[in-house]
Amino acid sequence: MNRIVVGAHYGLRDWLAQRVTAVVMALFTVILVGGMIGGATSSLDAWRGFIAQPVIRFCAFLFILSLFYHVWIGIRDIWMDYIKPTGLRLTLHVLTLLALIGQAGWAVQILWRL
Repeated sequence: MNRIVVGAHYGLRDWLAQRVTAVVMALFTVILVGGMIGGATSSLDAWRGFIAQPVIRFCAFLFILSLFYHVWIGIRDIWMDYIKPTGLRLTLHVLTLLALIGQAGWAVQILWRL
């Protein structure tokens, strides 16, 4: 049986990264829901006070990084699995990466502005 091995052997590392980033996002979601239950969304000032806490900002920053890394792995794997022409696949990788970096930067800028 001839077996063709393709890809860059991301396997275990990417599988683990997907799980770790998912856990980070889930934990921040729990913190956010807890803050909402605790009254963090009762007013704009309450929300600003909640999100201004250094620990919450750090957790939000980790959430943003985790979200965009999680998305990068997923979309990159889709491009690698389903887009066969190398030039098109490379172009989609670059465009996806640029879009995600821009969106992550924008999200962090919004976070720091609050």
